[in-house]
Amino acid sequence: MAARKAELVPAAELPVARVAVDVGLPHLDRFFDYLVPESLAEQAVPGCRVKVRFSGRLTAGFIFERVEESNHQGRIAFLDRVVSAEPVLTTEIAGLARAVADRYGGTVADVLRLAIPPRHAKVEAEGVASAAEVPGGPVERPGLWERYPAGPSFLAAVAAGRTPHAVWAALPGQDWPVEIAQAAAAALAAGRGTLVVVPDARDLELVAQAMSATLGEKAFVSLAAQLGPAERYRRWLAVLRRQVNVVVGTRSAMFAPVTELGLVVIWDDGDDLHAEPRAPYPHARDVLLLRAHRQSAAALIGGFARTAEAAQLVATGWARPLVAERPTIRQLAPAVRTAGDDSELARDEAARTARIPSLALRTAREALGVGPVLFQVPRRGYLAAVACRRCGERIRCGACSGPVALPGPGQPLRCGWCGLNLEQTCVTCGNAGLRALVTGARRTAEELGRAFPGVTVHTSSGANVLRRVGAEPALVIATPGAEPPAPGGYAAAVLLDGWALLGRPSLRAAEEALRRWMNASALVRPGMAGGSGSGSGSGSAGAGPAGPGSAGAGAVGGKVVIVAEPEVLAVQALIRWDAATHADRELAERAQLRFPPTVRMASLSGPAEAVSDLLGAVSLPADCEILGPVDVPATEADQALRTVRYLVRAPWSAGTALAVALRAGLADRSARKEAGTVRLQLDPAELI
Repeated sequence: MAARKAELVPAAELPVARVAVDVGLPHLDRFFDYLVPESLAEQAVPGCRVKVRFSGRLTAGFIFERVEESNHQGRIAFLDRVVSAEPVLTTEIAGLARAVADRYGGTVADVLRLAIPPRHAKVEAEGVASAAEVPGGPVERPGLWERYPAGPSFLAAVAAGRTPHAVWAALPGQDWPVEIAQAAAAALAAGRGTLVVVPDARDLELVAQAMSATLGEKAFVSLAAQLGPAERYRRWLAVLRRQVNVVVGTRSAMFAPVTELGLVVIWDDGDDLHAEPRAPYPHARDVLLLRAHRQSAAALIGGFARTAEAAQLVATGWARPLVAERPTIRQLAPAVRTAGDDSELARDEAARTARIPSLALRTAREALGVGPVLFQVPRRGYLAAVACRRCGERIRCGACSGPVALPGPGQPLRCGWCGLNLEQTCVTCGNAGLRALVTGARRTAEELGRAFPGVTVHTSSGANVLRRVGAEPALVIATPGAEPPAPGGYAAAVLLDGWALLGRPSLRAAEEALRRWMNASALVRPGMAGGSGSGSGSGSAGAGPAGPGSAGAGAVGGKVVIVAEPEVLAVQALIRWDAATHADRELAERAQLRFPPTVRMASLSGPAEAVSDLLGAVSLPADCEILGPVDVPATEADQALRTVRYLVRAPWSAGTALAVALRAGLADRSARKEAGTVRLQLDPAELI
């Protein structure tokens, strides 16, 4: 409804709306006052969407609050119109947006774009169902949580409305969605809501199935970007209107407006899908922990592996470890062997040099007699990197020096950066022969198909990810994160090309390799045949999606073969199924080197002169250290300029002050309309 220029009430007597205007410029990161005309007095409620005149343009915004008078001494404009009277910006989300912006050096407008989905008028006009009554009362028995010594007490604390914080090392198997659903049931028993964030759609489907079985289909909603604008907005409104109080979703659900939030859960927080690629680049884990702190809610950070960030939460005392005892872990974890141990070297001299050693082939052949076998391959495609067969020189693109891959047999070489098709002739020696440096999932499937004639071979990677495979014998070749679950678990798994994961130029290479290995190994049957049938609480494992107990007491124990050096610490952690010790060691090493997460790190990238001017103008907190610059590839708009990257390191306690100082510097440059765009990112996932 549009405002009229003529008002019967004098402007001095009209109420004032403080509006968060959708302008991402740093120097405009504040609320602006607008007069509320009499014609819009009823519709212009706090939290609603409005249109206002800003710098001569009609701009969207949200009313943060209404006050009787403004502190602004100059002229105040009127609201132009109310787009919708639906109060989509709650008080909690508004405060959270400010906190996230402060932590990451961004603006409230950028955070609100992530937090509130676009309006769908037709959905908004649908009838409003009555708010659901949140069930209360005593929580059921802990069930699967009885396998963890502190599990029952954690659920009891959540059910009593207290705020325990736990870093949860989930037992191997496919019961973790049921355990999350049971934790949500405990929060509902206290009359409070739950917010669960998982990395991808496949994990979301597993948790949704467990929630349906535990709470009922109408007790929760799933939120994901792939739902489509109408359905996603419909479900989001159901949460806003208190029709449901339990939300499960991917990264986009971390700002869901859950009422009376009592429990936040993040699964597999080391997955890079939890990191938002849009400004101000928040991580779902940090957003959920902020919400837990601000709303006095319980927090559960879970996964098979453990990140250094989770280890720091335990080290500082903010969270407690929630782990099973060693006998239970040994009972449920698969038996892990390395292809290059001493006993295997005595049998096969090529055990450490062969890509698929004889131990892997023997293990797969034996396991195929009782079920499917998983092969994890780090790279998708056919040949991800190639070299000249004669001279060994790696082939790169002559136009951009990018990596060259062979998409498939009989196809031309293709650059991974510019997409050009290339000749196979080596520029160094003129030979046209190729040698594989990095083998992808498709080529691996071809090789294994020849090694196991008559056996069905499935591939799962990229855009063709399998949701599930059957229990019959088959080979499944999958890239990390695309491994489909199998009923009862895989009979065996082979983790190929461990060097490709461990050799990545990344601070998190070892941590990420262990996480991917454990996620794949957790899909394998327990190493002790029938072991899952005798553990405490495991009798209900069949209630989950293909729990490990469904393999039966007579099932052959699962085995895992990892093709990597056995002396590597991450490999040893996988053999012991002990991610906590590995994470503690990683944290201690990073503390010595002053690397995240023991410090806060800010990345500044852009034209060299612009970044240098910014750093020279800001007043950084004490004990800050500036590292760099290093040259980075320039964008198309800045091809003529030298583009660099600086890192600013600060003590953990000065992290927020660092973000505020750098944002103030960006605001000053924005206000003066300085040339050159500087990109600020706090706590980047990669430092290279």
